[in-house]
Amino acid sequence: MIERDLHHVIAELVPPGSRVLDLGCGNGALLAHLRDTRQCTGYGIEIDDAKVLECVRRGVNVIQRNLEEGLSLFEDNSFDVVLQLDTLQHLRNTEAMLRETARVGRIGLVSFPNFAHWPHRLSVLRGRMPVTRALPYQWYDTPNIRVSTFADFEVLARKNGLRILASFGLQGGKTVTMWPNLLASTAVFKFERG
Repeated sequence: MIERDLHHVIAELVPPGSRVLDLGCGNGALLAHLRDTRQCTGYGIEIDDAKVLECVRRGVNVIQRNLEEGLSLFEDNSFDVVLQLDTLQHLRNTEAMLRETARVGRIGLVSFPNFAHWPHRLSVLRGRMPVTRALPYQWYDTPNIRVSTFADFEVLARKNGLRILASFGLQGGKTVTMWPNLLASTAVFKFERG
């Protein structure tokens, strides 16, 4: 999916004027988009030096930090919305970060590559790990520690007392609501504490 399309879809889920925390904010483009189009404020957290510098150049507030260290620098309900877009699959302690996301924000938005997308299933049936636009790495050089599906995330959310407010897929810049586990390369969930 083109970054601009993802930003538009996510921005529609963020109420105007929200205080936002973007975990793994990359170059800060989404936070800049939310600031410019939705009058949002907040912070990004990013570990990569070059991406932190890009955030600063965009005028985005950024904290350089490893997400594996958690979010202890923030108090409960510090943010209206916490974004965790394409970061969950890179973390060792996914469950702890999901709980932290729910603790510091009233609403959480999570996205991740959907391993149950039909081309991924076909690759596995052929005996190979998938390599697609959503999962562009070979199994031996991927930064992804784990892969997940819609059903996996729903179980994890319930286990941690989270209430899913919305879920859908993204495929080719379009929202997928019918059979997203099969037809979408990216899963998106909006949730709150239950």
